[in-house]
Amino acid sequence: MAKSAPTVEGGQAVEGHVPDKELGPVFKAASGPAKWADERLGVATLSRPFIRKVFPDHWSFLLGEVALYSFIVLLITGVFLTIWFKPSMGEVEYEGTYQLLRGLPMSEAYASTLSLSFDIRGGLLVRQMHHWAAALFLAAMLTHLLRVFFTGAFRKPRELNWILGVGLLLLGIIEGFAGYSLPDDLLSGTGLRFVDGLVRSIPLIGTWVEFFVFGGEFPGSLIVPRLYMVHILLIPALILGLIAAHLALVVYHKHCQFPGPGRNEGNVVGYPVFPVYMAKAGGFFFIVFGVIALMGGLMQINPVWVFGPYNPSQVTAGSQPDWYMGFVEGAIRIMPNWEWHLGGTTWSWNVAIPGVGLLGLFFVVLAAYPFVEGWVTGDKTEHHILERPRNNPTRTAFGVAAMTCYGMFWIGGGNDLVATQFHVSLNTVTYVLRVAVFLAPVLAFLITKRICIGLQRADRDRLLHGAETGVIERDPSGSYSERHAPISTGEAYTLTQHAQNPALLPAADTDVSPRKLRLEQLRRRATRFYFVDDLRKPTATELEEAAHHGGHGATSGEDGDGHEISNGNGHHAISSGVGHQNAAD
Repeated sequence: MAKSAPTVEGGQAVEGHVPDKELGPVFKAASGPAKWADERLGVATLSRPFIRKVFPDHWSFLLGEVALYSFIVLLITGVFLTIWFKPSMGEVEYEGTYQLLRGLPMSEAYASTLSLSFDIRGGLLVRQMHHWAAALFLAAMLTHLLRVFFTGAFRKPRELNWILGVGLLLLGIIEGFAGYSLPDDLLSGTGLRFVDGLVRSIPLIGTWVEFFVFGGEFPGSLIVPRLYMVHILLIPALILGLIAAHLALVVYHKHCQFPGPGRNEGNVVGYPVFPVYMAKAGGFFFIVFGVIALMGGLMQINPVWVFGPYNPSQVTAGSQPDWYMGFVEGAIRIMPNWEWHLGGTTWSWNVAIPGVGLLGLFFVVLAAYPFVEGWVTGDKTEHHILERPRNNPTRTAFGVAAMTCYGMFWIGGGNDLVATQFHVSLNTVTYVLRVAVFLAPVLAFLITKRICIGLQRADRDRLLHGAETGVIERDPSGSYSERHAPISTGEAYTLTQHAQNPALLPAADTDVSPRKLRLEQLRRRATRFYFVDDLRKPTATELEEAAHHGGHGATSGEDGDGHEISNGNGHHAISSGVGHQNAAD
């Protein structure tokens, strides 16, 4: 027979005690200075809301971090290069290590670049790291911008942050071009000659602007020192200011997140800044730094000793711009020769329109798009949940069409290499691109929109009929069908979480001014263009009927991935699910 468990009388009971957590040696060493700073500056009070801020976790959010960390690498390597580079166009005779150029006259800028490459320990590695980091910085910014565009992250209240991002991209292109031109080699001099042509093509004032920028007739003797000041002081300061404002708005608005269980417009599901996100971000910085270091050590870029010093009477055969400037040069190469001669002046539309005009139009359209779409939809609500690109087919199709147009111009920037590599006529390549730059975006738009609508149909079938299992069954009548498995409630929630904008019918005549009526009719016509082909989401009744008809009892979804749910103010409250913390607004 089992005996009863022994008991402890009240007088013998002791209160439980949890020992204090012992700090490690690193935290013990840091506790003194941290306490000193907090007592004088209130660091802990000021930083507490930020370090408990929750950020969502998705691989695409790393694109912005890659851009940020590449810029940090640019600052670090740029300081090293600044010590040794001489921004002067004064002529010297080269007496350095590289034997093939010894005795040649060249600028001090080019001679110091050769010295950095061959005579300064680690100079070539740092030079190439700097150049690769610049290319990665711009590539990451452009890719990040595309992610924001296709997911609708620019919608209210983030329109201003979108404009800051467009400004960062523009400044990055200017900064990259300025740094690329500093060595004063034959290739970079060819690029400067190209920009000189762009400046001179500005109607009426082009020649005056050229004399102001170059300090006289091209190439002058001041452009390298001026670009140097712009490259190391002006543009970096502006970029740092825009990055700070960009990140401040990200913190203020809360980070947007992809749809999913437990996620809505009023919370954020993810990890707090400290310690999780800070540790992950710090580790990712060293990964980016290491990859750039490997690229700088193993992949040659911009070998200026091969090109030789700049000579205005020479041009490098097969010279190509950096990839981020290629679309502008491509537009100029395929543009017909349109010129006006009026009153002793030449209006070079063949350069001004595709060069100055295209570059300006590119950034104006980018900056204005969030406001155009907001006007079309008439949506004044805040959005913190991202859209899947398929759920806004027209916007996605516009993005792919713009990428296709950009690609056609980009190919045009290397039309000579396309002709030589594929053994076709240069004129043929140019004529084909003149047509393709208009036709290819239209085809890309139509194809992309149909693909998105097809993906919407696939989501609808998955909601109504379940997931395909690959199991084929034969019924007594001899027909075959595929067995479907029910999807989870969480997946169904994700597939139906997006909002749908209506395609509006024409407005009836009302007591409003004709101008307002015309604008409203135009807006409604735009909504039909945007949304008339969108596939309607299944209603709750349709989902219930489909589940009842197919025997797909809804399974409970669970989001136990260890994330935290927060309303964006860094506070946490009621425990909700495995590894979750939920904070209501």
